[in-house]
Amino acid sequence: MHGDDEVLGQIRSLFQDFAANEVRPQAAAIDSDDSFPQELWSKAGEIGCFGLRYPEDVGGSGLGMRALATAIEEISWGSGSLGAACLMQSLMGTHFLYRCGDADIRSTWFEPAIAGKAIGVICMTEPNSGSDLRSMSTRANRSDSGEFTLNGQKTWVTSAPVADFFTVFARGDNEGELGAFLVLADQQGVTLGRQLDKLGVRGSVTCELFLEDVVVPQERVLVPLGEGMSALREILVEIRIQTAALALGLGRAALEEALNYAGEREQFGRPLAKFQATRLRLAEVATELEAARVLVDDVARRAELATSGESPPSGDDLGLIGRACMAKWKASEAALATSQAAMRTLASYGYSTEYPVERILRDSWFTLFGGGTSEILLLSVARELGL
Repeated sequence: MHGDDEVLGQIRSLFQDFAANEVRPQAAAIDSDDSFPQELWSKAGEIGCFGLRYPEDVGGSGLGMRALATAIEEISWGSGSLGAACLMQSLMGTHFLYRCGDADIRSTWFEPAIAGKAIGVICMTEPNSGSDLRSMSTRANRSDSGEFTLNGQKTWVTSAPVADFFTVFARGDNEGELGAFLVLADQQGVTLGRQLDKLGVRGSVTCELFLEDVVVPQERVLVPLGEGMSALREILVEIRIQTAALALGLGRAALEEALNYAGEREQFGRPLAKFQATRLRLAEVATELEAARVLVDDVARRAELATSGESPPSGDDLGLIGRACMAKWKASEAALATSQAAMRTLASYGYSTEYPVERILRDSWFTLFGGGTSEILLLSVARELGL
């Protein structure tokens, strides 16, 4: 069952309180320490974040995409780092265990993960393979006994330094013949590489992963070779919806900082908010954020209807992938523009770590790449328009 507006309001209130009272007071320290916020991450699991999109019969809430987007937005309003880590756990880090795992995998790994007691991540990106997944070089070789042996290198693996298990995508003998495999963090042949020093979302720890003769038994093959691309397409829409929700949270946080400062800071005998340049700047980005919010909620509604088999609203001349690309592009660009407008409004104070604007601006850049670059998104929209 998907959440109605009253339930979504309750979800927003729950995670807004969590973000305001517990997350935001620690956001600066999470960023400066460059460390995974384990306690806050676990608390997010305790209050139900990671199970919002999953059915009740596996320990979730059955509330769907809009509920998760609401939670991710509120958490990201408090800290982009925690928002990114929670998004990974709620979606890519656990999806394939639920979708493809057997009863043992679900009980041993999936259910503890959505309860916040185990950390799961996905491994797709490689040093020479990003948006072009068909160029992936990590190999999965099958033995006569049915086991697979994985060899390769992954990079930009979110939460890898603290992960308990990995969903690893690898290719077979043919280019583009992808599959997904459940790999445990303590397996022989699994080695963490360097932790990447990032501009933003610094508490969403990210590193390289090396796989050398890692053996995966048949029962831990989540997606058979040849079916990986179609399996990824199943969640591509939601990856973009949820990344857009993260961007909305960051944009909202930046706008609030700018509005508060403009109302308090006086120059030439009056508040900045009374200067036309300030008012026009903030009105423009507020409008862009609201437009993004409408796009995100609309595609989330349509995606939930499609998942349940119901007919989409009228005017669905553009597919879900195109709409999700539009929403993610608009939200990420709006978040960055709003953060930049906030920086201009606070001027030198925005450049200082005394205020959160510089951190929000750095975090906002992440949303332009996570879930697909702006260029890839626009090309996808163009294809759906028949161009």
